[in-house]
Amino acid sequence: MSSSVSAADMAAVKTSSNGMWQGDDPLHFAFPLLILQTLLILLLSRILAFLLRPLRQPKVIAEIVAGILLGPSALGRNKAYLRALFPPWSAPVLESVASLGLLFFLFLVGLELDLRSVRRSGRRAFAIAAAGISLPFVCGVGVAFVIRRAIPGADEAGYAPFLVFMGVALSITAFPVLARILAELKLLTTSIGETALAAAAFNDVAAWVLLALAVAISGSGDDRRSPVTSLWVLLSGAAFVAVWMLAVRPLMSWVARRSDAGGGGDAVWVAATLAGVLASGLATDMIGIHAIFGAFVFGLTVPKDGAFAGRVTERVEDLVSELLLPLYFASSGLKTDVATIRGGGALAMLALVIGTACAGKIVGTFAVAMACGMGAKEAIVLGVLMNTKGLVELIVLNIGRERKVLNEETFAILVLMALVTTFITTPMVMAIYKPARAAGRRRLHPRKLHGPNASAPSSPSSSVAGANAKELRVLACIHGRHDVPALINLIETIRGHTQPRRLVKLYILRMVELTERTSSILMARAARRNGLPFLRPPRRGGDDQIDVAFGTYAQLGHVHVRPMTAVSALHTMHEDVEAVAEDKRVSLIIVPFHKRQVTGQGAHGGDEVENLGPEWRAVNRRILREAPCSVAVLVDRGFGGGEQVSSEQVAHGVCVIFFGGPDDREALELAGRMAEHPGVQVTVVRFLDGKAGREEHAEVTLRPSEAKNVEKSYTFSTAAVNGHREKELDEAAVVEFQQKMGAMVRFEERVVVGNVVEEVVAIGKSREFGLVVVGKGRLPSAMVAELAVRPAEHPELGPIGDALASAGHGVASSVLVVQQHDMNADEVPVTVVHIDGHALGGELGKDDVAVP
Repeated sequence: MSSSVSAADMAAVKTSSNGMWQGDDPLHFAFPLLILQTLLILLLSRILAFLLRPLRQPKVIAEIVAGILLGPSALGRNKAYLRALFPPWSAPVLESVASLGLLFFLFLVGLELDLRSVRRSGRRAFAIAAAGISLPFVCGVGVAFVIRRAIPGADEAGYAPFLVFMGVALSITAFPVLARILAELKLLTTSIGETALAAAAFNDVAAWVLLALAVAISGSGDDRRSPVTSLWVLLSGAAFVAVWMLAVRPLMSWVARRSDAGGGGDAVWVAATLAGVLASGLATDMIGIHAIFGAFVFGLTVPKDGAFAGRVTERVEDLVSELLLPLYFASSGLKTDVATIRGGGALAMLALVIGTACAGKIVGTFAVAMACGMGAKEAIVLGVLMNTKGLVELIVLNIGRERKVLNEETFAILVLMALVTTFITTPMVMAIYKPARAAGRRRLHPRKLHGPNASAPSSPSSSVAGANAKELRVLACIHGRHDVPALINLIETIRGHTQPRRLVKLYILRMVELTERTSSILMARAARRNGLPFLRPPRRGGDDQIDVAFGTYAQLGHVHVRPMTAVSALHTMHEDVEAVAEDKRVSLIIVPFHKRQVTGQGAHGGDEVENLGPEWRAVNRRILREAPCSVAVLVDRGFGGGEQVSSEQVAHGVCVIFFGGPDDREALELAGRMAEHPGVQVTVVRFLDGKAGREEHAEVTLRPSEAKNVEKSYTFSTAAVNGHREKELDEAAVVEFQQKMGAMVRFEERVVVGNVVEEVVAIGKSREFGLVVVGKGRLPSAMVAELAVRPAEHPELGPIGDALASAGHGVASSVLVVQQHDMNADEVPVTVVHIDGHALGGELGKDDVAVP
């Protein structure tokens, strides 16, 4: 798609049509065509981003490839398509809109780059950055001489601008893309990640200086420009930077302070900041450098302390990163004609450029990193990380093409080089380097509430006056402020005794999805230390509602509360949860169910069920499968009235349903703590099988079934167990519970002859209890095992938990599904083969499991 359009052609273009019913073709008008082009680019780039997600590729890869596919390299080979959807006269319109997005994106890049951290990063990062930019730059200059001779038309540009552009193109490191790759791999705040980011920040600053130099001496791409003119451009650019740093920076600090002080005028200061971005871009464009340089420098002037930078980022980033920026990178692809790289010579040039770019960056970084005392593996990984190109590389190449320094074939070669070097970064790092925290993480003993390895006392009252009593350490995971009231009420219920103080140590882990948004990366850097979430102090001013709520609970309830934040990709979120659970030696992880009830949001003011999606459901499933301690899933239906209450105001009933097995015994242990709270009335309902002839010898045989889908079927443990021993443990747990609790708990046994699911659901529908506690039932009793054949809506909750969590059963109570930790729990879908000796699915096999 060529952008060489005459002024007369542009003057003939009209903005909007009168509609097809009046004979106008909307594709012949600028605005309708721009809308269609935007839709095509966004749709294709989103599809490609989804396809590349398993490879952990940054979104920019998908956006560039989308432009290449839409352009002359693929679909654009059909000239009729190209004339209809991407005619030459539409290029300036598309590129102008995209350039506006680029302007604000470079402002966000400057906002993300903290010059103080660059200065603090030390000599090692500076040495690595210097080697990582100087050797590739020299290699790029050497390759430039070869390309000028080998590619027709490459020698039409002046020597100096061509050499500088080639040097910058091969030596640059894309700081924004690198930050996102490091965050994705959980290396952002590790030693190697911090070194890479600091070196990339040095590299970024040097690259922009070199780019400004290249633009200053390039002019319009010919050699007729006076050296004096280039000198004036350079001096004016230096004066611009000096004025903005000395005068505008203090002014922006004053703006940030006024905005943080409040007063309802925040929108005025944000608007003034956005106007400053445009004015800075206009100033550098008038100087003759490029508008994006001014936006980048203005981003550096905005203070990084306080909340102002975050508010500006939130206002700008969605529109820029999700709509405007994809247009810019797609327009780069539209201008890339891979077909110009034809013949063995051109392919050899492509291989030479890619090989030189990788070798120069990796070898230079590796050598200096080794000299600075880093290990060989860390040094090679650092070199691979520093070889990341992507966003900034494309900007450099587009400016070179606009200035006619790079011709069509050279531009295409360099675009493909940027794609390849960025594409290989994540797979190479994952293949070479495993994060130190995964390798060096210590495995602790399994932790649960009940059993020989229990890590908390069975009852606080059984310990010596609290002084030597072990704390119950709980890790509570939340998605947002909607989870806070129910979680605080649950913790208050679990803590049991309100005296002695601090029997419960509560770790709050706020789970935030890592995205490619600038605010997400900033939050990840603030929330992690050495690759892990870390305890963070409350924010100044207490403007975070979650911090305020838990801070208030800690003070009024005398509970030790420690807030943390995990910013991670959803497919690795469980690793953060497990790492925190191990590091803090917690005995119980509480996770919110992926569906939550929103009061008054449904039809006619009723309740509505909000589904967070299959991705968050998958997070819970992975936590249940791999957690190093017991796990409880909270299905919240407004537990405690949907509002946070103090210890004195707690008044609700809790029903614990007991069938038998390790999970039910863990739920019973939890009930023992709840019963000791003065405001909680606990009822334990034990279900007994009352079918004729099955009182003593009921047995169900389960067989692993590979034909069943684990996503749609209940899974049970296939571990070999002694059925009689399990019954003895159940009886012992019940007897001990009754002896300890006495009259504090209402205990009843129900003999079930009919449908056990109906009996359980009736308890949840009765509105007598605010919370129903059940075991997941991985080693189930015979009654629960028979339910393996039922259709499963939420199989991760087990048959009983699923029945209570299902919205179609009309259950009003909140539900807590408890799973006891078991290192040998290998869960698989099953089929019921025998019930009381009656064959349902064939003869018994060696892998079949009998459930008493």
